[in-house]
Amino acid sequence: MPHAMVEAQPLMDEIVKQAMSKWPNVPACFGWLGLDARGHWFMRDERTQAMGDFVHSKGSQLRHEKLIEYIGRNYMADPQGRWYFQNGPQQVFVELEATPWVWRVDADGTVRTHTGLAAQVQSCWVDEQGKVYLSSELGFGLLQSHDVAWAAHCIEAGIWKPQECLSTDLPRQFGYQRSPQTMAHTGM
Repeated sequence: MPHAMVEAQPLMDEIVKQAMSKWPNVPACFGWLGLDARGHWFMRDERTQAMGDFVHSKGSQLRHEKLIEYIGRNYMADPQGRWYFQNGPQQVFVELEATPWVWRVDADGTVRTHTGLAAQVQSCWVDEQGKVYLSSELGFGLLQSHDVAWAAHCIEAGIWKPQECLSTDLPRQFGYQRSPQTMAHTGM
């Protein structure tokens, strides 16, 4: 079964690795960070969380370039398919609007994650709404809407052969959790 998990990335900051070994039992954080369908990170304070789930109450978009890069270098999944940002010794689980990766296409056709990692497309999927998803050696994600013209080109050229899917089946099919916070509260 294909899945969206990537173990600890080799780019993880050394200072993060040191903090993890120094303080191994720091409680995880749920609900405070979200990733939207365009690959933008959002901070969700208590008031925002009280207003509803991430899809309905996003919070404040992060704009600090160095913080966004730091999150990207330390972004990964656990064995349950919950994606998180390793912030020093603490796992900050991420609420996903759509998928764990949001793909972008460079001018030369290179496919990259929203964190900047290059990937090789292994399969292409199209859901009931016409949204395009890609699977790669890094995992599964949604193609950012600005790059759908690339998808059309790749499909017409026979480079990508799209398979039909239902958006509601994708988390189970590709092994990721859209809401680790909900999963933590329900004890699943």
